[in-house]
Amino acid sequence: MADTDTYLGLTTSFHRGKPKFAAMIKALVEPVVAQQAFVEHLPLDFDIDQAIGAQLDAVGEWVGRSRFVKVPIASAWFSWDTSLKGFDQGVWYQPQYDTPAGITRLDDETYRTLLRAKIAANGWDGTLPSAKQALEILFPNGDTNIIVIDNQDMTITFGVSGVIPSALFIALLSQGYLPLKPEGVQANYLITTVNGPLFGFDVQNSYISGWDSGAWGAPPSYFTS
Repeated sequence: MADTDTYLGLTTSFHRGKPKFAAMIKALVEPVVAQQAFVEHLPLDFDIDQAIGAQLDAVGEWVGRSRFVKVPIASAWFSWDTSLKGFDQGVWYQPQYDTPAGITRLDDETYRTLLRAKIAANGWDGTLPSAKQALEILFPNGDTNIIVIDNQDMTITFGVSGVIPSALFIALLSQGYLPLKPEGVQANYLITTVNGPLFGFDVQNSYISGWDSGAWGAPPSYFTS
């Protein structure tokens, strides 16, 4: 990118070494240089990995998901000695946005993760494997697993095993902020009640396991009530 020295270097030999002329050229080109720097930085300002605050809100408009939730998410604020609400799980209370009823506005990091998943959902091809891939973006560390089962009766089950996600992400998942189900199909959610696989018969892996290793699955209301 050109700077003021670049333009001053274009001065003809007749005007070089003339302080007043150089000062005039500098005064003329500085706004142009600043404008060029601003335009060049715009892609970073609105990059989903770099954007913050209002810039991230603009990204959300393009993606199709606001950071404001329709129904306040209760019981997800940071709290000592409370399961799913400690460090790296609970959300700090925002007095200017949140109400006693719950969270109404997502913080930048949570919103960024949701937008990544929504981008994947926008390109969903209607198959269960691609739905699973989109939902797994919500849990990028790989400690939480997603299982999608077609029950062959116009219902599908989304199972969550491994490390129990935070109450906030459980609420986002169950309230349909990622529309990854065919129209007219009912979605049910089961989340492991103990870190580890979900309980199931005739299956033994990191997702579903039998007696003494699998845990009962519970609906989202179990964790957010």
